[in-house]
Amino acid sequence: MVGYDPEAKCVSTAEAAAAGSASGLVTRVLVSPLDVLKIRFQLQIEQLSSRNPTAKYHGILQAVQRIFREEGLTAFWKGHVPAQLLSVGFGAVQFMAFESLTELVHDVTSFNARDSFVHLVCGGLAACTATVAVQPVDTLRTRFAAQGEPKIYPNLRHAVTTMYQTEGPWTFYRGLTPTLVAIFPYAGLQFFFYNILQQFSKWVIPAEGKNGASVKDLVCGSCAGVISKSLTYPLDVVKKRLQMGGFEHARATFGQVRTYGGPLDCMRQIMREEGPGGFFKGLSPSLLKAAFSTGLIFFWYELFCGLLCALKSPESTKRKEG
Repeated sequence: MVGYDPEAKCVSTAEAAAAGSASGLVTRVLVSPLDVLKIRFQLQIEQLSSRNPTAKYHGILQAVQRIFREEGLTAFWKGHVPAQLLSVGFGAVQFMAFESLTELVHDVTSFNARDSFVHLVCGGLAACTATVAVQPVDTLRTRFAAQGEPKIYPNLRHAVTTMYQTEGPWTFYRGLTPTLVAIFPYAGLQFFFYNILQQFSKWVIPAEGKNGASVKDLVCGSCAGVISKSLTYPLDVVKKRLQMGGFEHARATFGQVRTYGGPLDCMRQIMREEGPGGFFKGLSPSLLKAAFSTGLIFFWYELFCGLLCALKSPESTKRKEG
């Protein structure tokens, strides 16, 4: 169902956008706590270890307990409104662009639109398109998730106004370069491995029911998410650090803060002060999030597309007329 299929085309571009946005909305609610943990870990300069007395967070369980004790349960959904806008917008643009690009490949080239390599390239380009569209919301989400107590930004309107007046319009695109560099291989590999795993599952289990297909979509998506996230994670850390530029004062209670002159300067400082492990801070919750979010994104997208196809089927039309 993911990608253009000339033999089973039943979802329009607009319907793909609707299914993508709906899948993003449902998934975001479920994985938001893992996203908050990942961002907190990525932004911490100190080593993530109980042996470091200056480190605020040591591990997943300790971080969960501390955030809950200091900020309450709702802290795990900090920045949820911009995060939902991000997920809904990103999901809509990404899947709409992906369906359009794979259809374009089918119409104007000799490549097979169902080929894994085509999904790699089209998936990366679709994600880049979606990233440019929602980058301001991603920056807002990162700042909301990163701020402690007392809050610098009490609400979304205040955040947008303050950032625009004090830092200018380009502050909403902080970290865009490493984001685009990272998102192309990350998203491309997601679609690439999802396609390969789907083909492999059909070979292993040629006949299956609808329930089996749903579980298969979830498992294939989760595996694709873990593999792609592991390969591209360092660039995500750099992006998050750059998005905090001009907002360092909000992290005074979390430990050390740094300012970066750009992606290369950020990489040099991380390597010099934190070592190679600095590029993999927050990897554990990030992999958990990637497994859940990517699996659920593909699961819900396939499900919603299946429902849309079922509603347009002749049997469904006859029942409505009857």
